Amino acid sequence: MTHLLRTTALGLVLFAMAACSPGSSDDTASDATVPVTTAAVTVGDITATIHATGLVTPAPGAALMVVAPDAARIAAIPRAVGDLVHRGDVLVRFDIPSSTAELSRQQAEIGRAEAGLANAQAAETRMQDLFTRGVAARKEVEDAARAVADAQAALASARASAQAAATVVGRSTARATFDGIVSARTHDPGDMVDSGSGPILQVVDPTRLEVVAQIPLADVSRVRVGASAHADGATDGTASTLRVVSRPAAVQATTTTVPVRLAFTKTAPYPVGSPIEVTIDAETHRQVTLVPAAAVVHEGAEAAVFVANGGKAERRVVQVGLEDAEHVEITSGVRAGEAVITTNQNGLPDGAAIAVAKP
Repeated sequence: MTHLLRTTALGLVLFAMAACSPGSSDDTASDATVPVTTAAVTVGDITATIHATGLVTPAPGAALMVVAPDAARIAAIPRAVGDLVHRGDVLVRFDIPSSTAELSRQQAEIGRAEAGLANAQAAETRMQDLFTRGVAARKEVEDAARAVADAQAALASARASAQAAATVVGRSTARATFDGIVSARTHDPGDMVDSGSGPILQVVDPTRLEVVAQIPLADVSRVRVGASAHADGATDGTASTLRVVSRPAAVQATTTTVPVRLAFTKTAPYPVGSPIEVTIDAETHRQVTLVPAAAVVHEGAEAAVFVANGGKAERRVVQVGLEDAEHVEITSGVRAGEAVITTNQNGLPDGAAIAVAKP
């Protein structure tokens, strides 16, 4: 009996000690303050952006492609890929035997036609003299005049054919029509080529390059001609500025992307054919409520921010508008001048105690 009383008394003492001890670890954690940083809700302008992938290409008229004018042998290609060329420089010299032979033949035809015209004119003069003396008939004079006209037509035709042949022979030497850089070369001296062999050499003007970007169909209406844009990833680590120069006036409903052309505002630091990412400025909202992008917490379809209010975190559901890399437009839920939490807000309970770090 005495042992039972001693055990009971010991249990009561332990219970009393537990009741008087500090709160549990869970209670302590729930009362702990969370260190946070805040930023003020501001009013300002925000511009939406559209991201797309494009290829660097020559602008219209900024590329010269040399092709063979006829079946020929490449006699010389003095320039290699990457070489600078100036207007008038020889790019490719072709050896076109058929064209040279045709020019010689047409020049011989001119000689025969000139001789024929001289004979016809002499005959006409002689017939006029005989007619004046009453020896020749009028019909003979008319026939002589007709022969002169035919000879003149034959000479004109021979000269035209010779000019055409000379044009073809002249095309045996391709020259640069502007200052530029050799961007592609597919053949070497000695190769046999013809008009169906495709481009043999390409020269581009590096000051007139552009980007053809594929824009999602849903965003095409947001792209304005003249809008600013930029591209990152140049070999020197710099960003390039561009502007939208054209977009299709009409698109097919079945397409998913639409090509939009953007011109570089300065010489592009990219080679032709480079794939690059571009960011195009779209619509702008002015004098709207803005919060840092880091302040917005997305939970499913809902967006919220935490406002620092008297040492507590107050969760606010907000409606968002435009977004850029740094800010988000808030159309309802917070007011300018309030302080929103920008760190440690993920998983933060509504009403949690916070300690705002000094700036």
